[in-house]
Amino acid sequence: MIKRQNDYTTERKENMRGGDGAVMLTELLKPAELSEKGRLCAILTLEPGASIGYHVHENEMEIYYILNGVAEYTDNGEVFKLYPGDTTLTPSGEGHTVRNAGDSPLELLALILYA
Repeated sequence: MIKRQNDYTTERKENMRGGDGAVMLTELLKPAELSEKGRLCAILTLEPGASIGYHVHENEMEIYYILNGVAEYTDNGEVFKLYPGDTTLTPSGEGHTVRNAGDSPLELLALILYA
């Protein structure tokens, strides 16, 4: 399967998970295209100051891969700065949040797989 850029859908999510501002979510693959092994494969774009609020993953894990920008990432209460090329993993039962800590858009690949 090959999908082209014009095949994707983008949705604006305000105050995602109780965060600040808006997140643009560009869905790359739908759950059915992930063979029901996950529920999200998307590019998330956060404008400066925007964030995704703290949330816990149950029976699933989430992976972030930073594409562009600078992120402030909270992993179970510990705060880290992330840069392009950095990867995070939030296993089932753990929580996280992410905020754009830079002056340009933060772009990350997000993948949620069932655990």
